[in-house]
Amino acid sequence: MKILKSYLFLLLILCSANLFGQQNGKVLEEETIKSKILKRNVNYAVYLPPDYGTAHRTYPVVYLLHGYTDNHTGWLQFGEINRYADKAIADGTIPPMVIIMPNADSSWYINSYDGKEKYEDFFIKEFMPQVEKIYSIKAEKKYRGVAGLSMGGYGTLIYTLKYPELFAAGAALSAAVFPDDQIVSTPDDTWEHIFGQLWGRGLKGNDRLNKAWQSYSVLGLVQNKTADELKNVRYWIDCGDDDFLTKGNCLLHIALTEKKVPHEFRTRDGAHTWTYWRTGIVDALSFIGDSFRQK
Repeated sequence: MKILKSYLFLLLILCSANLFGQQNGKVLEEETIKSKILKRNVNYAVYLPPDYGTAHRTYPVVYLLHGYTDNHTGWLQFGEINRYADKAIADGTIPPMVIIMPNADSSWYINSYDGKEKYEDFFIKEFMPQVEKIYSIKAEKKYRGVAGLSMGGYGTLIYTLKYPELFAAGAALSAAVFPDDQIVSTPDDTWEHIFGQLWGRGLKGNDRLNKAWQSYSVLGLVQNKTADELKNVRYWIDCGDDDFLTKGNCLLHIALTEKKVPHEFRTRDGAHTWTYWRTGIVDALSFIGDSFRQK
């Protein structure tokens, strides 16, 4: 009788959890894709919503990009994205969605000046097409978004600016947006360690403002596009008031405002920390999720 009572009690707990929507999504932390472009395997993580596998339908997708020195597990380990997504889906803040988190190492999600690293080509030509066939994903612009923090925020802006035909919305948190004067004044050691591999080694001062840099300058890309071109993507920009990247994000906000491009700009109390990003990711996903909902 005691065993039966224990079983019934457990069953009641499980039923109550289902009744009140306390279901968890599934996390696949160590998925791998073989890249011909990069000539190596690339790891990625996936968050699948709670009803994935039971509902006979396809889902919108958000590509969630990690920051510098992190990898594809960063948003899971430090951002707790699965926990936040579970709750937001349960209470209707965001629609059920697949979230895919690729490993980008220190590529900054772009193609390097010397052609040795072609992460951008990999992401656009190999990664997205393949994963959208593996999982039950609506492979259309209106059901596809991208978000990220810091280096990943930079990647978010680069992809939405260069490929507006692929993304409905982009949400950049503490994005690495650098004005030209910051590139010029970057200490030589920092340039060589972080940026030299991207836009040219051994460069100093104004020599850094070369064609390679200009092709990947967020502010430059915005200035060179028309307002109508920029309006093809919905933008969410969020950067803390104590973040060292505040200047670039504010200049991006001003540039979009001057072109009369609708966008959401947030500056909250906080710095370049996981505390800031954890408290902002649901609002960012909600903004992207609104793009997926039918009007």
